[in-house]
Amino acid sequence: MVDNLIVAGVLVLLVLITVPASVRIVWQYQEGVIFRLGKMLETRGPGLNFMIPYIDRMIKIDMRIRTMDVPSQEMITSDTVTVRVNAVVYFRVVDSESAVVRVEHYVNATWQMAQTTLRSVVGGTDLETILSRREEVNERLKGIIDEQTEPWGIKVSVVEVKDVELPSSMQRAMARQAESERERRAKVIHAQGEAEAAEQLAEAAQIINEQPPALQLRYLQTLADIATDRSTVVMFPIPVDIMQAFLNNRQSG
Repeated sequence: MVDNLIVAGVLVLLVLITVPASVRIVWQYQEGVIFRLGKMLETRGPGLNFMIPYIDRMIKIDMRIRTMDVPSQEMITSDTVTVRVNAVVYFRVVDSESAVVRVEHYVNATWQMAQTTLRSVVGGTDLETILSRREEVNERLKGIIDEQTEPWGIKVSVVEVKDVELPSSMQRAMARQAESERERRAKVIHAQGEAEAAEQLAEAAQIINEQPPALQLRYLQTLADIATDRSTVVMFPIPVDIMQAFLNNRQSG
């Protein structure tokens, strides 16, 4: 009887020891890579997975999209301007076996690659391109990082340059340049308005020259506009044509 109890106790103890070592739960967003005696065996999906205790080992890989901040990098652009640029990288694991076998700490490796690529791309680009054509810079960064991390089973989906910090002297120079550009445009618009007004006046003068009574009508219209203000005394000459009509009436009478 005692021997049976001892055997049962030993069996229960073995079950308590081996079951936790032989059962692994993989979450829906994970994949488990199984190694047997150091050799990669297979990849397991979500759910309850059983392994040979103390012989098999599982490494879980998160398959969700990750966000990685690339810290500010101080560098000199191709047109010798010192800038500080930071970025954000969105990536995910598409091949869990490669992420485990081909690279050590794939997250850190991707982070280092993103920093190096950011310095290389920005250093070979002029300031105007970085500021005005940022989408082009983002695509170049994405293409280079994705190409380098593809053998590791990493897919880079988006790379965005978040902020570009310029020296204060450069900011003042750009502000002066923008102000000069606005003044130039204002002068051009003013000159265009003067040219259009001159064309309209030339057309009006041509019409008045062809139709002399139009000048008198315009004269009377001007007098009507002036007469609206009763607090002002206005002296104006009387056209000879109008006086001639009165003289003719007097002589005939």
